Amino acid sequence: MIYEGKAITVTLIDGGIAELKFDLQGESVNKFNRVTLEDLDAAVKAIQGNSDVKGVLVTSGKDVFIVGADITEFGTTFKGSEEEIASWTLEANQIFNAVEDLEVPTLTAINGIALGGGFEMCLSTDLRVMSDKAKVGLPEVKLGLMPGFGGTVRLPRVIGADNAIEWICMGAENRPDKALKDGAVDAVVAADKLHEQAVAMLKSAIAGEINWQARREEKKAKLKLNAMEGMMVFETAKGFVAGQTKGQYPAPIVAIKTMQKAANSPRDKALEAEAKGFAQLAKTSESNALIGLFMNDQLLKKKAKDYDKKAKPTNKAAVLGAGIMGGGIAYQSALKGTPIMMKDINEAGIELGLNEANKLLAKRVEKKKMKPAAMGEALNRIRPTLSYGDFGDVDTVVEAVVENPKVKKMVLADLEDQVTEDTIITSNTSTISIDLLAEDLKRPENFLGMHFFNPVHMMPLVEVIRGSKTSEEAVATVVAYAKKMGKTPIVVNDCPGFLVNRVLFPYFAGFAGLVRDGGDFTKIDKVMEKFGFPMGPAYLLDVVGIDTGVHANEVMAEGFPDRMKGDFKSAMEVMFENERYGQKNGKGFYVYETDKRGKPKKVVDETTYELIKPVVADAKEFDAEEIIARCMIPMCIEVARCIEEGIVDTAAEADMGLIFGIGFPPFRGGACRYMDSVGMADFVALCDKYAHLGNLYKATDRMREMAANGESYFG
Repeated sequence: MIYEGKAITVTLIDGGIAELKFDLQGESVNKFNRVTLEDLDAAVKAIQGNSDVKGVLVTSGKDVFIVGADITEFGTTFKGSEEEIASWTLEANQIFNAVEDLEVPTLTAINGIALGGGFEMCLSTDLRVMSDKAKVGLPEVKLGLMPGFGGTVRLPRVIGADNAIEWICMGAENRPDKALKDGAVDAVVAADKLHEQAVAMLKSAIAGEINWQARREEKKAKLKLNAMEGMMVFETAKGFVAGQTKGQYPAPIVAIKTMQKAANSPRDKALEAEAKGFAQLAKTSESNALIGLFMNDQLLKKKAKDYDKKAKPTNKAAVLGAGIMGGGIAYQSALKGTPIMMKDINEAGIELGLNEANKLLAKRVEKKKMKPAAMGEALNRIRPTLSYGDFGDVDTVVEAVVENPKVKKMVLADLEDQVTEDTIITSNTSTISIDLLAEDLKRPENFLGMHFFNPVHMMPLVEVIRGSKTSEEAVATVVAYAKKMGKTPIVVNDCPGFLVNRVLFPYFAGFAGLVRDGGDFTKIDKVMEKFGFPMGPAYLLDVVGIDTGVHANEVMAEGFPDRMKGDFKSAMEVMFENERYGQKNGKGFYVYETDKRGKPKKVVDETTYELIKPVVADAKEFDAEEIIARCMIPMCIEVARCIEEGIVDTAAEADMGLIFGIGFPPFRGGACRYMDSVGMADFVALCDKYAHLGNLYKATDRMREMAANGESYFG
């Protein structure tokens, strides 16, 4: 044994090969935390002092290679100044440089996932052999960062600047075939042959059959690009990436600029440029928000895992009400392996549901995400029926009939008599109170909400709504089923609109007030899209469906009359009265034409202005700041209320609900993190500035308390 630490061991195996094995004690995966970095430093020093070592083989003792840096440790590091962060990065890089500068050939055997710092470790060795089951990549941009352990320096010199820009700016996890084609690895072998083949290749390098010294020199030298080529590659990439990110995500651009700056420098100077770029990004609000989202996601996964202990398995499911929504739910269940009955009262509904599932599966085959045989298997898991005959062994049922409490109550009462006493019944309602729907049920403990978002196959969120009588076992079972369907479940308590719609409709109310006061709906859309939403409020209402919006608005007004009952006729109501329901019938605030790919394309329609003229004031030019404030304040206050009333457990879950449910801008981190970034004292002052607009703009007592005490949601 040459070295033994808590994360790394180094042992001498045959032919003078030192095997440096990553195996972090007490963890299921390897990651670069302080312990691992310190161990790597000590392990390399031990190898340097050992004259028996002829070559170094880097391996992992776990199923993964190294998943990346330990993000939970970033918080303290990132509190420092840019200079301190850059200095920390350069210090860590001395360790990777020491690996690269060993006097013997080095090779990494990549057995599983090697991402971020994990892949940067692989790049510091001379050679790389990859298992056919592994994936490699530098996904730091997804956290608003860029590689900081030498990735922007070594990768362009290994695979070329254009490939490296793609790898770093896309942040993808690359499969073995792509890694080999681009030259990021030297060989791909069967998983069970990895160790043997890696040793054989390293022995070839030791014997002088592979010129490892030349490869190493190339990695440490300037980038092989003349001035003209360099300008073409980097400037073109900057233009393309800026167009894709709309200036909202600085990380990819900073990464390109860093690679460009370092192109004419040898390794050590190039690493200084990387450290500066990394430190600059570490201090941005975007990286703070995106790292926060990652942590929130970890919390959601942990909570879902905790529910697993109480959950009953869903081996057979059912959906009531076929149609587009029912078909989407059936597709998602069948795709992920759970057989599902799809019941409707007539053949036309069944046909609509089956067509929807068929269309979605066919698209997967077309995009080569699925083989035709697998499509057949998935379709066979959907069993259409007009009767309850086969419902005797169904574990979980999703009711997805029309959004009308009377109809839903009738269907649910009927259904309860057709299933076993243990069957969990859920309603895919978007706004109707679960307690109201449970009033006439014999087993309310087995009933809860399971709110899918449209389109089901695209939207990651499922709201799991607990009624006052719902059992923990029922909640756990539905969380587990949602997870099995590939969705992200968030458990919320019952109230009109639950979490997502309850906070979305105050946003729409803010928009309605702006239009009433003379704001142009197209300009409002543009401002809110620039703020980061995938679509502005008018466009979103068209996509949701104006009729759906009007119905949900009525439910919200009844539930929260003090602030959600409008005292004026809104432009949305005018659209509804004129049967302009949005995308579904081709006209709403906008009219919709079909583009070349057969997708609806919005076009501004002068008729809209004529129709809403009676309910709006004279045209008024609002600046972007006021538009954002008037739309965002009501939404943010309502999120604060949901947390204060215990509708949602934590600010983290509230934010994730908004990101996954309504496309809240990820780089802003959610409504709570947005309020944190403004500062609660400043946010409350902003609420007071617009308080004359009504109760939707009045900050809560708890928000005022937070402002006075300098508190924030995320500390």
